[in-house]
Amino acid sequence: MRFWDTSAIIPLCLEEPQTPLLMRLTEEDGAIAAWWGTPIECCSALARLRREGILSRQSEAQARTILMALAADWTEIAPSQAVREQAVRTLLLHPLHAADSLQLGSALVWVQGRPEGRELVCLDHRLRDAAQGEGFRVLPHEIGK
Repeated sequence: MRFWDTSAIIPLCLEEPQTPLLMRLTEEDGAIAAWWGTPIECCSALARLRREGILSRQSEAQARTILMALAADWTEIAPSQAVREQAVRTLLLHPLHAADSLQLGSALVWVQGRPEGRELVCLDHRLRDAAQGEGFRVLPHEIGK
């Protein structure tokens, strides 16, 4: 099982340049762990794409349907004091936004504070750097700038 950041979930819901690579990762290991706020972040991103005219309402609805199917099967890391503490700790060590610190804090709680050898799937450069700094193996290995 791998921890998936929102940035990596979106390409599973709609066609983006990274979609084929991320689909291969899900085929290798279909088990996803995700932060409890991931569906909200994904819906926010999809709504923004619709408002910007990149997605139609129908495409947004289809992507949300795929998202909900994924969420129904993944392991969700619930909000907790431990997640909050890890998120605050990561903010002190890494240049993260609040939501990214919650993602990383959740991933750290998921691995019980032992990220070495565990995988985190992410496309966000800042979060990738922080996760690597914490000891996660970050996938995919190479992403565009």
